[in-house]
Amino acid sequence: MLKKAVWISLALIWPLCAAAESGKALKPEPVKAVKTEEFIKIDGVLEEPSWKMQGCTDFVQTDPIDGSDPSERTSVWIAYDEENLYVAAYLYDSNPDQIKCRLGRRDDFVDSDWFIFAVDPYFDRRTGYQFAVNPSGSIVDWTLYNDVNQDTTWNGVWDWASHINDDGWSVEIKIPFDQIRFPKKEEYTWGVNFRRVILRKNEKMTYVWIPKEESAYVSRFAELVGIKGIDPGMHIEVLPYAVSRAQFSPAQQGNPFETGKEFLGDAGFNLKLGLKSNLTLDATVNPDFGQVEVDPAVMNLSAYETYYEEKRPFFIEGANIFNAFGRGGVHMNANINWPSPSFFYSRRIGRAPQGPVSRSGYVDYPEVSRILGAFKLTGKVFKGWDIGFINALTSREFAEIDGGGVRTHEEVEPLTYYGALRVQKDFNEGAQGFGLIATSVNRDLKSQNMENRLNNNAFSLAVDGWSFLDQKRTWVISAWMGATRVEGSPLAIDRIQRSSLHYFQRPDTSHVSLNENATYINGWGGRFNLGKQRGNFVLSFALGALSPGFDPNDIGFQSAASDVINSHLIAGYIQPHPGKVLRNWMLFGGPFVNYDFGGNKTWEGVLLAFQGQFLNYWGFDTMIAYNPETYSKTLTRGGPIAAIPYGYQINASFTSDNRKPVVFSINNSYYNRPDEGFNLNSNVSMRWKPLSSISLSMGPGVFFRESDIMWVTRVKDPLMAATYGTRYVFGRIKQDTLFAEVRLNWTFTPRLTLQLYLQPFIAVGQYDQFKELAEPRSFKYNAYGEGGSTIEYQNGYYQVDPDGSGPASGFSFSNPDFNLKSLRGTMVFRWEYHPGSTLYLVWTQNRADYSNPGDFLFGRDMRDLFTAPGDNIFLFKFSYRWSK
Repeated sequence: MLKKAVWISLALIWPLCAAAESGKALKPEPVKAVKTEEFIKIDGVLEEPSWKMQGCTDFVQTDPIDGSDPSERTSVWIAYDEENLYVAAYLYDSNPDQIKCRLGRRDDFVDSDWFIFAVDPYFDRRTGYQFAVNPSGSIVDWTLYNDVNQDTTWNGVWDWASHINDDGWSVEIKIPFDQIRFPKKEEYTWGVNFRRVILRKNEKMTYVWIPKEESAYVSRFAELVGIKGIDPGMHIEVLPYAVSRAQFSPAQQGNPFETGKEFLGDAGFNLKLGLKSNLTLDATVNPDFGQVEVDPAVMNLSAYETYYEEKRPFFIEGANIFNAFGRGGVHMNANINWPSPSFFYSRRIGRAPQGPVSRSGYVDYPEVSRILGAFKLTGKVFKGWDIGFINALTSREFAEIDGGGVRTHEEVEPLTYYGALRVQKDFNEGAQGFGLIATSVNRDLKSQNMENRLNNNAFSLAVDGWSFLDQKRTWVISAWMGATRVEGSPLAIDRIQRSSLHYFQRPDTSHVSLNENATYINGWGGRFNLGKQRGNFVLSFALGALSPGFDPNDIGFQSAASDVINSHLIAGYIQPHPGKVLRNWMLFGGPFVNYDFGGNKTWEGVLLAFQGQFLNYWGFDTMIAYNPETYSKTLTRGGPIAAIPYGYQINASFTSDNRKPVVFSINNSYYNRPDEGFNLNSNVSMRWKPLSSISLSMGPGVFFRESDIMWVTRVKDPLMAATYGTRYVFGRIKQDTLFAEVRLNWTFTPRLTLQLYLQPFIAVGQYDQFKELAEPRSFKYNAYGEGGSTIEYQNGYYQVDPDGSGPASGFSFSNPDFNLKSLRGTMVFRWEYHPGSTLYLVWTQNRADYSNPGDFLFGRDMRDLFTAPGDNIFLFKFSYRWSK
């Protein structure tokens, strides 16, 4: 099926792309920062003499009419002293009683009026920082990279205030120099920009006007001059924490590890050290991440693991340098059925232990691998090279087994080192760039069980780069190329070769083969992109390949199998200016194809998408796609290639005007293979803003699937010569999934918030019409119960005789039906009682029930969902920031 993320990724970039080739952005006047000797009180009231001088007032509207004069006046001033940068803005408003004020938690860009200050202290025309304040005092801060990309995971320590006046509202911002990186000089020239949002008019204005004919941001900033004689010096932050935790769960009679309650306490600290003005060391010892939101429940019937977002603050802050690998220069990224390998996936660090226990009895199994310590180094070194270097050590973990009162321990996760290094440098103000990434995983395997199951070492090395092909930066090429190597015992490497990422045991291929004596596996991968991302006409071409042995998964993530050659050619037309019906729109489409290294076409299709926004600010997003018959190298999970019949996909989504108190969206995706089955995914998202401080969002949805060829199992049978001595068993599945996500954000003040997340989830699957693949490269199956074969169901197992009175042996498999009811939730009370110092009160609940597999009854299953036994965890965490 064509992945929905394909056309969503295009939708996100098209507003940045050009609408016409004419016109250039006006070069703004330089902004002068004034040195101040006075004390500036950050209260939002602009009484200081520094704010009485002439400010920057030459703003240009970008929405709703690009390039026109703003409807309201704005004045901005910048001052500085030896330690801080100060920004003040007066945002005039002819109807101050209509200023949109909403409270939001930090980094939540709520629907309100905003003032945004952006600065490029390196003056490299590609990176920077951005700070936003709204009339209620809510804030968002970002780092900027790759000219047009931004990352909200950075949380600087800065001060701000806003104030509503009789003729508008005003803002004051104080940013310590030690919070932003820049090389030390006698006198500085930085990049700067100011932006403003007036929500009720859907109006946006900017000091640096970049017409929608351009695809740029940081590279067009105005010059900020006048700063000199400052010394950021060495910056030190220490953030010790203490945490207490109480866990209550249903007691299990006879189980000494499940008594119904458990109490724990712990402590650790984080360290931030400014080694130089442009280099920062972050370290953490015995970190705790109990305040982060729980992962959503899923029902994954594929052979590939589920991707979960990173939510732990230490790992997400500054992660953009790793995430940007292979994406430099290109603002239009389309990944159509491309496995999208990531060389660094930080959730591998501290993952759940991977080893089983061999003894029987009650087991106390650790939930995670404890992170003993980690550090990361970020900044610029060696004349402008960006660097990100992260190292972590996780502990050796043991499961405790109680067998008849005798306690034993078994190792389930070894002591493990994780390391990732990323460097990158751009040239000619971002016109070209080059970088590399290297990773390493090293495990101390002391037990035979661990040595046979896990890799000993895993390494990767890759380079990336980009270059614009013309001065206007209309055309751009980018590419990356890398290699991976995994080392281990023959048994461990055999497991890797047979895994879903490789399937080297496939019996009908000549380009891969299983080597049972191998102690390593090597692979390579790469991708080339060509894009036209300026003008009405845009284009994206990509050609990528991952060799059969490519495997980044010890410290990275890959969503599908290697052994792939992938390409697409997508062309589109953009109109970002208002017309008679639409405010903006984009039409794009083109072909895509996948092959394996044996020349088998494993996916093919063509898509056409149309998306835009009406004049009333309602939006739409539609797509159709067609896939002819192709082959699958993964359907039989290590068996022969099988045919996949043709199919088609229809997607449609609609969103309402986000200025209203109630905002909703409808998303639908339907995929149908007339000869095999269908799936339908539909959800409605509604956000209600009853008060300026409260936002409630609800997102109920359904997923229905019917498939005649859902994987069940494999059975060895030398008489089944047609499929190389193995029977590959499938069944028809009818799956009904109901889910919802409920979020409540209650912001008492910008520093005092309450967040609630709740996810009810029901997934029911019923299997029948069991069958086996009749011959490779076909859509032919032998149905059990026909042609002399028999199938019977007894005591939770299906008994199959594939040829009745024939010589083939019978076999059995367990009933694959399922009925999962899950309720997960988190409530987090957060108080930033001092800048950078926080107190958390957290309640986490997780309920699950598996009764009545294969039988969906809404009322009964909903009752079981809310009455199922579950875990309740209460956590108190206290941290204090000390800085110098």
